[in-house]
Amino acid sequence: MTDYPQSLPQKSKKPRPHGIFYWALVREFASTGLLVSSILLGIVVFTQLIRLLGESVSGMLAVDGVLAMLGFTSLNYLPVLLSISLFLSVLLTLSRSYRDSEMVVWFTSGIGLTRWIRPVLGYAIPVTLLIALLSLVLSPWALSKADEFKRRLDSRDDVSAATPGVFRESKQADRVFFLEDVDSQKKRVGNIFVQSTQNGKEGTMVAKEGYQETAPNGDRFLVMLNGTRYEGIPGRADFRIVEFERYAMRIEPAELREDLPHLQAFSTLYLLQNPTAWNLSELEWRIGLPLSALILSLLAIPLSYVNPRAGRSLNLIAAMVIYMFYNNMISVTNSWVARGKISPSAGLLGIHLLMFGVMLVLFYHRSSASSWRRLKR
Repeated sequence: MTDYPQSLPQKSKKPRPHGIFYWALVREFASTGLLVSSILLGIVVFTQLIRLLGESVSGMLAVDGVLAMLGFTSLNYLPVLLSISLFLSVLLTLSRSYRDSEMVVWFTSGIGLTRWIRPVLGYAIPVTLLIALLSLVLSPWALSKADEFKRRLDSRDDVSAATPGVFRESKQADRVFFLEDVDSQKKRVGNIFVQSTQNGKEGTMVAKEGYQETAPNGDRFLVMLNGTRYEGIPGRADFRIVEFERYAMRIEPAELREDLPHLQAFSTLYLLQNPTAWNLSELEWRIGLPLSALILSLLAIPLSYVNPRAGRSLNLIAAMVIYMFYNNMISVTNSWVARGKISPSAGLLGIHLLMFGVMLVLFYHRSSASSWRRLKR
């Protein structure tokens, strides 16, 4: 009689618990956050572009510096924009789950409110690390480069800084330039208009073309060709009209300014090495941005509750009020630290511990209310 080997019972692989729940939420958080951050960044870029173009038209900023300044300014705003988009993405996603009754399904499946912390942290921690990198490293670097770039633009001579088609006053306030065409590579200009004051007399020069010339001693001149000079006031006896083939006008050299950078442009390492009151307040702001972003992402879980019988926008209004209070209190504590009213440790930890406590209270309130409703049913 042949004995057949009996097959041993195999252990069935259990699916990872709530894996679908986790990854579905993370994907929805990411897609909503990408959409919100793109909209906010587009608004900031558009408003800053209008401001920079206005400065360029008025002669305060050169045309070739608009795009560079726009990039530096946008990079400076990114930490705040990412913090707002992180908060809104969690809030809007969970609010939609309440409105579409998905929360009821998850709650009846045994997933309580605290089980939402893990997927929210899985999405929020990488974004918070990016905010910390931007706040502590990249934003100060962008502001320092923006200050340096603007100083170089302001330190250019009058002809190099002139914008084609725009009247521009010299830095000595004794000449007004108008250049219709500027070729910086060939150092030639076309259709020149210059109004200047020399020896108490006003003069106006008009030339069809000209070029820049450098003397052996280093002095630079704007040489105008085939032009006309008008001296004095028309109608008076001393009014003269002089035609010239070549007229050289000296370009006053501009000094490179050595202005101190703004406090926001100092590196984080410099702030740590020089712990003054103002430096500590700036350091507190940079560290507070990622901390507040992480706390707000968790705070959005209980704030996303939507009561079907009440207005659907009440939770959004309450969330915006809490966000504005949190952000304003961070600014207030920063100013208190800078003025020496409170210690840096109290300014850094006080408001964040307060909001962390508010988050715990809201979690307890929502969890207790949900458990009571389930028990009552």
